Amino acid sequence: MIFLLAQTPAPIVPSAPATPVPFFLVPTVEQLSSWLGNLGVLLIVAFFVNASISIVLRPLLRRLDKEIALITLNVSQKPLLIVLLLFGLKTSFQIWPSTVILTWVERGLTALMVVVGSYWIAQIFTQVIAYYLKKVAQQSEAMWDDVLVPLLENTVPLIVYLLGTLLFLQSFGIDLSGLWVAIGGVTFVLGFALQDILSNFFSGLVLLIDTPFQFGDIIKLEDGTIAMIQKVGIRMTNLFIIDTHCELFVPNGVLQGQNIVNLTRPASHYYYSISIPLRGDTVPARAMKIIREVVLAHPDTLGNIDEKLEVLNAYYNFTDEPEFREHQSAKTELAFQRLLAEKDVNDHLIKIQKSLLALVDKIQFIEKDGLDADEARNIQVYYLELAKITGLEVARERQGKQRVSGLKEPAVLENTLIGSVRTWYQAWANDPNLTEEDPYYLQEEWERKIGLLKLRMNNLFQKIATLNIDERKLDDYLIKLVEWLNQNFKTTQYLGQDPKIWANSFAGGGDSVITNVEYTVKFFVDNIKLEQCQRGNRVKSEVQGELMRQLRKIYLYR
Repeated sequence: MIFLLAQTPAPIVPSAPATPVPFFLVPTVEQLSSWLGNLGVLLIVAFFVNASISIVLRPLLRRLDKEIALITLNVSQKPLLIVLLLFGLKTSFQIWPSTVILTWVERGLTALMVVVGSYWIAQIFTQVIAYYLKKVAQQSEAMWDDVLVPLLENTVPLIVYLLGTLLFLQSFGIDLSGLWVAIGGVTFVLGFALQDILSNFFSGLVLLIDTPFQFGDIIKLEDGTIAMIQKVGIRMTNLFIIDTHCELFVPNGVLQGQNIVNLTRPASHYYYSISIPLRGDTVPARAMKIIREVVLAHPDTLGNIDEKLEVLNAYYNFTDEPEFREHQSAKTELAFQRLLAEKDVNDHLIKIQKSLLALVDKIQFIEKDGLDADEARNIQVYYLELAKITGLEVARERQGKQRVSGLKEPAVLENTLIGSVRTWYQAWANDPNLTEEDPYYLQEEWERKIGLLKLRMNNLFQKIATLNIDERKLDDYLIKLVEWLNQNFKTTQYLGQDPKIWANSFAGGGDSVITNVEYTVKFFVDNIKLEQCQRGNRVKSEVQGELMRQLRKIYLYR
């Protein structure tokens, strides 16, 4: 009997039918009144948040030295208020009875928050993070970050908007599992169909990691085309062809497989050569002297500054062309100012480099037994005197609860390297041949170098200011700074950049008499990136014309 009772199935209780969700219900007066009250509170909160940002937070952030916080606030103010209003509005509907229409309204509000949030995140990255990364890249000597930041600036917003689109669809209850499977299949198929595009994309990454150039560099392609790097994109690199003044879009895979000559590395000086046919009875020393002086007398060629100052007024004076004479007279006067300013820069650099090398010898002498506290302080005093010549002095600033020492520019920069560099490039910016954008380019180029100089001087100061410094490596740090000053900041030695002249070929007549001698002169133009990259062609033309004029005067030119 017990066994039979155990086997008796339990009675089946029928489940209550699910109550269908109504399509629409009119809210009661109490619900509507409560909702309007919540909506009023939401509007008041939004008003006070907006007022607090505009009246209190923005003036406080303007007092900060770095503008990144203020930029973030400007980008975030409107999206933040919109998201706050949408979220508050969605929350306020919870007191209403559940209906189909209300469900879709809540999903719509969620979708709108996704849209605004995606836009907000994309703008934060583009206008704040990418902007800050560009600033960091400008202070870095590496070239890869100059390519990486624009690449991220183009790709990250696309990824954000793609994810935002998927979340937008999911907000309306759309099942995306099938979509992910479809995307996987399409990706597999497109992987074969878009091999070239993927190849160009990864070639762009290779150019990014091992980049032979940075934006604004002048390069020569395998076919001899000279172009300026405008932009490295996800699939293509944008080049500006200098000769034809047009843009060229080269697939990254094609560019990555070429032998590229960077004409602006390590410096923006460029070699030009001119062939000059002279009479066979020309005295070589006389001809070479005139050729050398004509090249050095041009304000825009490189050479020993003292020699250039001596011959600057000796040539390029056309008495029969008043308009050109007026232009040349102004250019010569401004060239004097520029060369004197550059000479002052070189004098400061030579003095600083000699002082650094003297400090290296001093450290190498006393480091054998290790540096004690007094010796370390003496090195600090010596280095601070050197920093003063550079244009930096010790300043203390608060970082959180601590006060940190560092090297900063003083209010007055007279008789310093940084001050002389600024005087030099400002004098250079007055060159009448420069285009409208060239002064801004010169300022940007040299202020970037000044920023790197201050960064290196500060890093070395932190090593020297710490008493437990690794004195065994301190001399190496100083030697590296000297090398950087000479190679990456500005060279003071023009021996390798003076004009080079030699006899190239001979032509003879009867009885083995030499009737013609061809001389070749090679010289550097100071900066080929100026004048829309046409400076070198203009200088070469002017030098060649003056050579012909001067050599014809003495009946040497054939």
